[in-house]
Amino acid sequence: MQVQTPDWVKHAVFYQIFPDRFAKADPPSSSYNPNVTKFEPWTSPPTPQGYKGGNLWGVIEKLDYLQDLGITAIYLTPIFQSACNHRYHTHDYYQIDPILGGNEAFEALLDRAHARDIKVVIDGVFNHASRGFYFFNDILENGPYSPWLDWFRIEKWPLSAYDGDQPANYVSWVGNRALPQFNHDNPEVREYIMQVGEHWIRQGIDGWRLDVPFEVKTPGFWVEFRDRIKALNPDAYIVGEVWKDAAQWLDGRQFDAVMNYEFTGPTIAYVAGDRVVRELVEFHDYDPYPALSAEDYGQKMQDLLKLYPWEIQLVQLNLLDSHDTPRMVTLASEDIPSFKLAALLKMTFPGAPCIYYGDEVGLNGGHDPECRKTFPESSEWNPEIYHMYQQLIALRHQYPALRTGNYEILLAQDSLYAFVRTLADAEDVIIAINAGEQPEQLTLEPLSPNPKSLELKYGDRSTAQSLTSQGTTISFELPPRSGCILANP
Repeated sequence: MQVQTPDWVKHAVFYQIFPDRFAKADPPSSSYNPNVTKFEPWTSPPTPQGYKGGNLWGVIEKLDYLQDLGITAIYLTPIFQSACNHRYHTHDYYQIDPILGGNEAFEALLDRAHARDIKVVIDGVFNHASRGFYFFNDILENGPYSPWLDWFRIEKWPLSAYDGDQPANYVSWVGNRALPQFNHDNPEVREYIMQVGEHWIRQGIDGWRLDVPFEVKTPGFWVEFRDRIKALNPDAYIVGEVWKDAAQWLDGRQFDAVMNYEFTGPTIAYVAGDRVVRELVEFHDYDPYPALSAEDYGQKMQDLLKLYPWEIQLVQLNLLDSHDTPRMVTLASEDIPSFKLAALLKMTFPGAPCIYYGDEVGLNGGHDPECRKTFPESSEWNPEIYHMYQQLIALRHQYPALRTGNYEILLAQDSLYAFVRTLADAEDVIIAINAGEQPEQLTLEPLSPNPKSLELKYGDRSTAQSLTSQGTTISFELPPRSGCILANP
């Protein structure tokens, strides 16, 4: 079958927002105000259960900032009514959390983001609900008399939803009794989730990020979800959270893409090497260690690009970190060159790059909740990282080859890695990395028929000064722990 994915994603730069921690603002005077006074101080260390009070009104105020950075799409972690700061414990799939500003704030965000040509993708937590979800709460209240008994997988009575000394007696996600798992084989559950997906598409969202979709075992579930979402909006983006080989979901009938952790791990392992703090990632489902040579990294990228159809590769969600992982700066022992090299690779790899809020200003953090710190004041930003991201995003928007061009490795040796993005009706763009500790001279061939016109668009000034060409080859020097982009004017 012919695979079709949303064209806009191929040209997008995503920004992931954890709403409780990104920004907060007072709602309009006519809007609902939760009047909560017990929020944790914004600048204090985050805790697993405390709220900082970030809201969608704050996101709206930050839209100018995001637009100036070059962002064209937002991915919001869960925003539905919930009793936890991360909101993966859904209470009501039809209500935006009141603390975030409710449905009114979300409607305003959609309107104002779309006015700036910024897409909005939201998190769909459809594998499990919460103890506060109405239908499960009814079971807790009425036991075997509840009409929604078959919406979940009840094993024995009595249920123990809170007392960890007693067996829960119902199936929950990874044994967490706070997250009762839906019975997706029940047609009523299936139809409920499908209607939730359709409802928010009708409200104007541009796609769904699906939380742990691999846990849903019911045959055909995600095929039907895609069919019904695409019937309403063929350009809606459906991206799954699958950390490993996702071929069984990327067959053109289910997801458009997945969060591309298969890119994340090797990229960090190559640029950071032995700087990676292993104890921060040993229990995660991606592999930023052991250290990789350029040869090994190149092989992994070639293998990754062979896994799925090219149409899907162009819409993969490429990331360095997220709310589920340590921030890369911390993972790489606070080594800024490692982070900058990884960002360069992310912004030039096939697929849609995604920036986790705060990464662009150098925000650090280890295990959850540290990776979910609040967005810092401008006085605490790392301006070098911010300007790097702004420059890389601008180049990605400027050169079509960086978005949809073919990917060809030119050099992969020891610490040196270089590749070219080529597009039939556009000029080639060359990206080169020196992940080593010594300056290196690179000679690359074959290249475009006119390498003399290539200029340094990103990188150290000394690289531009060393740039020479002869025939179809080009030579230049890269300082240690640096990278560059070469392109036509």
